[in-house]
Amino acid sequence: MVENNLFEDIFRVEKLNPDDKKLFDKVTRIEARSEKFDMFMHLDINSEIYPLKVGQKFTMVLVSTLNPDGTPDTGYYTQINRQSLANNFEYVMYGKLYRITEGSGREKAELNISFGGLLMLLRGDTSHCNKFELDQRLYLLIRKV
Repeated sequence: MVENNLFEDIFRVEKLNPDDKKLFDKVTRIEARSEKFDMFMHLDINSEIYPLKVGQKFTMVLVSTLNPDGTPDTGYYTQINRQSLANNFEYVMYGKLYRITEGSGREKAELNISFGGLLMLLRGDTSHCNKFELDQRLYLLIRKV
């Protein structure tokens, strides 16, 4: 478990490139569902450097800083003699939350994040999305289980 995280759960890949759409050679859109919070996710990943298969499980964490103590980032990243949350993960992306759709009643909340054009949709119970803010900068951290 990562301290100071905004969201963390284990996901299982249900489909690759849903709707049979593959727009780019090195990008795969995964469709996955989380075990603990029953969240639904679409996530574009660079499948050349981090391939995932249907049925595979992975831990996904969203954080606002890679500093283990939770201090804000300076905006510049260097690896020199520095501890980082990224050291414990296999795949890391940095992006911006560009849309929040708040659910009410039976409606689910949705978060839309862009990681330099690789998109993520996270949908689920509103209570799991209340730590996020529009235009927030986020790191996505993944490691296979």
